[in-house]
Amino acid sequence: MEDPRGFIGGDAIGLVTNPTGVTGRLESTLDALHDHPDVNLKAVFGPEHGARGDVQDALLVDGYVDEATGLPVHSLYGEHLEPTPEALDGLDALVFDIQDCGARFYTYVSTLTYCMEAAALGGLRVVVLDRPDPLNGLGVEGGVLRPGFESFIGLHPVPYRHGLTVGELASLINDAIGCSLEVVELDGWCRSMWFDETGLPWVQPSPNMPTLDTATVFPGTCLFEGVNVSEGRGTTRPFEYLGAPWVDGRRWADAMNGLGLPGARFRACHFTPAYLRHGGERCGGLQVHVADRDAYRPVETGVHLLSTLMRLQGDAFSFNEPTYEERRHFDLLAGTDGLRLSLMEGEPVEEIVGAWEPEVMRYMRRRERHLLYGE
Repeated sequence: MEDPRGFIGGDAIGLVTNPTGVTGRLESTLDALHDHPDVNLKAVFGPEHGARGDVQDALLVDGYVDEATGLPVHSLYGEHLEPTPEALDGLDALVFDIQDCGARFYTYVSTLTYCMEAAALGGLRVVVLDRPDPLNGLGVEGGVLRPGFESFIGLHPVPYRHGLTVGELASLINDAIGCSLEVVELDGWCRSMWFDETGLPWVQPSPNMPTLDTATVFPGTCLFEGVNVSEGRGTTRPFEYLGAPWVDGRRWADAMNGLGLPGARFRACHFTPAYLRHGGERCGGLQVHVADRDAYRPVETGVHLLSTLMRLQGDAFSFNEPTYEERRHFDLLAGTDGLRLSLMEGEPVEEIVGAWEPEVMRYMRRRERHLLYGE
């Protein structure tokens, strides 16, 4: 990290980060800022999975003292989801350095939001070290989150696949917050770039996001978290493997391949998740293969996967019961109960997807003034 004082100045800072916060030399931003003689790093804040990335999905994160630096690490995924006034005491700025995965329901964007709100209340600056949208900045897809369906897996009226860098997201979010925000822009990124075209190393943003292939399918197959089917957690191909003990994978894969969806192919398979849903059980199902990622439409594909499985498996398929403040996890992922109700009524996927178009166009107009990079 050559000149962090260019964006930090002499401020006492708190760093919000995880393992994706790395320098070009693959050194942790946490370690690099701590070791820099001109930086006054006083505290660290860890999101879901922890500042060092050692906590599994949905497990609460405790505060602790970081062994390598001796700094206090405050949890933003435990008793508190936002920095407390006590944790911010003595700080002038929060620096946010986390790689997003390009999907609305990734919790790091909610953590960013709560940090911006806390900073606004405490009179702190927020500095976002921008990182690319790994799925490129052109693709936008899926319905916009509706009022009443806000949660930690979706706070903002943006589509499932939003097509923004984390810095652009911060700018859009700040319309409603008004904190003192600075985005340290990317050098050399353009909107058409996928992550593997940037020359940057892929550091998995969370334990179940091991590859860019995972991130590519995630905006659609993450919906399977809300039904009684394994989304592949506990395997080496999370969100690419989908199935359950009662699924006939061959019928499902054949039906999906028969749709001729752009950029997608499907392979019947069996797998046994090591944990979570259907952990230790042999599941029939399929693997999603992306043959042409520029043509592939992850959200539309995800809805087709659900619709087709519901038609083939009948009563064996179900949406999970309400758990989050009496709300269904599926509805919070979808940002509405409309998708679930439409699928239950057997509405054609083409009509479901087509109905999203007006709200997506309104979003596109709104996001235009927050774009920092061209094509």
